[in-house]
Amino acid sequence: MKLMDIKKLKVAELRSKLTELGLDSRGLKADLVDRLWSASQSVRSPEHVELLEGSPSILYGPTEPDEVQVRTESSSPSVVDCASAPCEVDRGREYADTATQTEPEPGPTAVPSGSECLSGTEIVCQAERRQLGHSDGPLSEEMGRGRAFYEFKEEIRYKRSKSPQLQQDKSEEEWDEDKVRLDPYGCHLHFEVSSDGSCGQPRFWDRFPLLWSGCRLTHGVRQGRVGFEVRLERKLLTADQEVKDPYGLRVGWSVGDSSLLLGEDELSFAYDGCGKKVSDGTQEEYGEPLSEGDIIGCYAAFSADGAVELFFHKNGRFLGPAFSLSASLLRGRVLVPHVLCKNCSVRFLLDRITPQWYPGPMGFTPLTALPAAQRVHIASAPTSKMQSEVVMMVGLPGSGKSFWAQTLMKQHPEKKYRLLGTEDLLACMLSEGQRDSRLQQTSQCLTDLIKIAAKTPGNYILDQCNVLFSARRHKLQLFTGFRRVVVVIFPSADEWKRRLLQREMSDGEHIPETALLKLQVSCSLPEPQPDLMEELQYAELPQEQAQILLMQYKEEAHRLLPPVIKPDKKPRWTKRRRHFLSPPPSNRKQWGAVHGWYDTRSDMQPWSHQPESRHWNLPYQQQNYNYSRSFGFSGYPSYS
Repeated sequence: MKLMDIKKLKVAELRSKLTELGLDSRGLKADLVDRLWSASQSVRSPEHVELLEGSPSILYGPTEPDEVQVRTESSSPSVVDCASAPCEVDRGREYADTATQTEPEPGPTAVPSGSECLSGTEIVCQAERRQLGHSDGPLSEEMGRGRAFYEFKEEIRYKRSKSPQLQQDKSEEEWDEDKVRLDPYGCHLHFEVSSDGSCGQPRFWDRFPLLWSGCRLTHGVRQGRVGFEVRLERKLLTADQEVKDPYGLRVGWSVGDSSLLLGEDELSFAYDGCGKKVSDGTQEEYGEPLSEGDIIGCYAAFSADGAVELFFHKNGRFLGPAFSLSASLLRGRVLVPHVLCKNCSVRFLLDRITPQWYPGPMGFTPLTALPAAQRVHIASAPTSKMQSEVVMMVGLPGSGKSFWAQTLMKQHPEKKYRLLGTEDLLACMLSEGQRDSRLQQTSQCLTDLIKIAAKTPGNYILDQCNVLFSARRHKLQLFTGFRRVVVVIFPSADEWKRRLLQREMSDGEHIPETALLKLQVSCSLPEPQPDLMEELQYAELPQEQAQILLMQYKEEAHRLLPPVIKPDKKPRWTKRRRHFLSPPPSNRKQWGAVHGWYDTRSDMQPWSHQPESRHWNLPYQQQNYNYSRSFGFSGYPSYS
């Protein structure tokens, strides 16, 4: 079965076929399509093929004269040499004339000697697919578009968007710095904190259910025997949303400069709700799974030499020691309570007056009950737009924008930059689902996060291509009131090719050549505009040299891309005058056979006052009220 045929199936049909094949039928449509396509590409028995396709004729489809398909009758896969079975493709290919169609269609290319073909229902040369910008995965033809495609797809939406309305700076809520609460600046933008600071949940749980959202408290500790309690309030995912592992919760401790993804860094320690303990991305069996309403107690025991013992309680029951941290590992750094959740809401017990939900171990003090001198307040982010800064990265894919942004964050840790980029959101999905589906969701989510960031004081880095003028202008207008810095990363041609190759080797993501050509055609470099930015930096090539090189890129891209063929406009038919196929209604006072309603040039009686014999005394068979342009209604005399 071809990929296009699979994508045309409805979700119910996809699940039915997967169930018949004995495969998992849960997940989004993109996952179901990927699963069924992978099953169709693997070699199976004839009975298995009938379950998948319904009939052998659907499996192979019509054989095109310009397309060579090798079909194996045996159940074992075989390798066919391209010299004996050359891979040809349709010579009459056409490129779609859309800004987001970045995948090239197969075209005639020379096949290098010694290259091998993959056997199956359709055989395509690996070397040829790589030359055409395709990856070797089963979904590369239609779905393996990559990060650049979806980022550019979101950027072109700004072409027709209206200029954002200027919003007044909201008065920031002020609270006592000694009060312990969830830190609205020490969390993901897609984590929503309640007004009292004790509850939180993912902001986009209904639209992006794969997203994990984390948050820390405003205070931490570095000494004593301290604990806190968290309750799993509610699971938010509805029953009709089928997601693998729909709920997730991690509770624990981390240092202030570690990732907000609890358990993914070296100094980040969590109890996972699936019955595991997690640190530095490594999971081990621990405790019991959590359910709605369970209460987790997190406790840290600091010794005199600086070593720490971490353990957890579930509903008041001790689950055993979890982590032992040496003084040389922690080096006197502050441990901060931390939570990471997916599709669920949580509540911290932060009221000093309210008694504990479950009594803690002997000798341990709740974090909120500690004296203010023993708690360490984590530095807060800017509290107004005047103190905030946004750095917009501009550059073609693979030019080095993300590396520059991460270097800036390391050089200025005191600014607590929030990185808004596709890769950062991909990491928040913890490798759940197909990469192409996750890329599409993260690009859409990033558009919403930028709007939220423009309303929330803080320091941000927009790690996107931002090569379209309309997209840059719209985003910079959103951040009116911030200090806006635009940084252009435009390396030399040789250096850009080297970085693209390095990125492909490290990340395994190949950017199709057609996608790069279309981005080069659409790219525009920013110029100083005081109404949009306060500072403009060209980090590599100077502005003049970058403009010259971009013009060369554009000329080469226009030469390589096929010409844009605009469709012929449809002829515009002249609107004809409206004609009635029945006598005019009685509420109209005047009628003229030539000039129409309310004609003052003809002295005529109202319709209701005209003698009945003029039109109603005709025999039934003669009442042919057909309209004639030159005469009016036939079947009765015209008006004189």
